[in-house]
Amino acid sequence: MKIGIIGGSGLYRMDGLERVGETRLETPFGDPSDAFITGTLHDREVVFLPRHGVGHRLIPSEIPFRANVWGMKQLGVTHLISVSAVGSLKAEIEPGHIVFPDQFIDRTSLRASTFFGNGAVAHVQFGDPVCPQLVSQLAAAAVREGIDHHRGGTYVCMEGPAFSTRAESMMYRAWGGAVIGMTNLTEAKLAREAEMCFATIALATDYDCWHESEDQVTVEAILKVMEANIAKSRRLLGEIAATMDLERPCACREALRDGLLTPAENIPERTRNDLKPLLARYLNG
Repeated sequence: MKIGIIGGSGLYRMDGLERVGETRLETPFGDPSDAFITGTLHDREVVFLPRHGVGHRLIPSEIPFRANVWGMKQLGVTHLISVSAVGSLKAEIEPGHIVFPDQFIDRTSLRASTFFGNGAVAHVQFGDPVCPQLVSQLAAAAVREGIDHHRGGTYVCMEGPAFSTRAESMMYRAWGGAVIGMTNLTEAKLAREAEMCFATIALATDYDCWHESEDQVTVEAILKVMEANIAKSRRLLGEIAATMDLERPCACREALRDGLLTPAENIPERTRNDLKPLLARYLNG
């Protein structure tokens, strides 16, 4: 059992890692965002990857999501935690608060969000897109650390890189959205296909543009809140690494058992090789 952490805006490295190593992978889906940093945190094996690359080089639509999650799977990750800066769509979710979303709305259009195709078909269950056990443990860790947080809520995933119009922001609020970001839904879909337990640590940096009493969203304002948020996320990740129970049985880790429709013998050899980290236990030979 191994924890994977994908760092979002502001979280480009993992403090406190011991026995640190660096792994660069070639994947069937292109190069990952950067090198994978491996090590131990509180004696727990951890793999870290900066989503936007060191130096924040990739806009959301350019992130090689499939390569990133495939690489995590190849390196043995079983539990994937995504850290993400978000805008708040609810007054009670104040800038500086952390949210653990349990639902998503997809507003993206320019990214691949499945490993399948090319002769292999799978339809995984996604009604509950995050792992409830992992979210429960993250929320408990936030309580122990005294971090203001909200358990549950809908993450609206937009394409970006521009922020919302005010009309869009009001629409997302009417839909029941809690936070808005540009990355985590794609990771959640791919993690489910990779049979990983997945959860999001959403770091609220602003009120988006719906909050008319607030100034419009600016990068400068976001960065000020982000610095404090990143410190909180590091505390939370350290606590979860020290206390997390990775051995609990979970349906996430058998998502393909009833979702893979193409018989193994009918999957083309190249596709079998490309998907081997995902399908190894379902393939014959």
